[in-house]
Amino acid sequence: MADTTIEWTDATWNPVAGCTIMSAGCTNCYAMRMAARLEAMGVEKYRSLTRKTGGRAKWTGALYLDENALRIPTTWSRPRNVFVNSMSDLFHPDVPVDFIGKVWSVMAETPRHTYQILTKRPDRMAAILQNDFEVLPNVWLGASVEDGRVIHRLDELREVPAEVRFVSFEPLIGSVFSGSLKGIHWAIVGGESGPQARPMDRAWIDEIFDMCTDADTAFFFKQWGGYNKKKTGRSYRGRTWDNMPAVAA
Repeated sequence: MADTTIEWTDATWNPVAGCTIMSAGCTNCYAMRMAARLEAMGVEKYRSLTRKTGGRAKWTGALYLDENALRIPTTWSRPRNVFVNSMSDLFHPDVPVDFIGKVWSVMAETPRHTYQILTKRPDRMAAILQNDFEVLPNVWLGASVEDGRVIHRLDELREVPAEVRFVSFEPLIGSVFSGSLKGIHWAIVGGESGPQARPMDRAWIDEIFDMCTDADTAFFFKQWGGYNKKKTGRSYRGRTWDNMPAVAA
């Protein structure tokens, strides 16, 4: 719940903490490592959300619904892009619909901010939001897609009622050539970073770049990743790509 160095947003807001490993993209999730550090620092919110296995922190599946965090965006007077639940998934099956409704109410109350929500469960996102949830123009809804094994998430995302839909191909660990970005306004591409980072093939990025061109989807290249992401940088095809969805204007 502070300013962040994530390239495509300004701040994070975590009314939910904790998650469950769902697919291959979760294997080296930075949020698991961060949650373990925060628990070691004595932050009560993160107690028992992870456990050590094989020398690494892994989600236990427990969640913490932080009622006290709900009002935080109302205290920010300057407009911000806000990544919602960088330490969880708002559409995790154990997050009650009424709690999602509370998050929605705060976002509706603060139209000065733009909220960016990512999920690995766009099917649940669509099912919930199609019933009695207002489409908020300041809320961007997205899905994480790490490789072709979860390409179905793009079809599920297209069923989500939203003014802006986006996809995060991060960590990109395989080809997504069989997918389509039709009806999706923004694509973020990034390689995995950290000590266990899996490599990203340039050809996979080229495929997504072409998909963006075909679908008129904004292309944002976040990083090459690797053990030292600062060293590998963010340049692709000789430049940085920080495109944002045109409909956001």
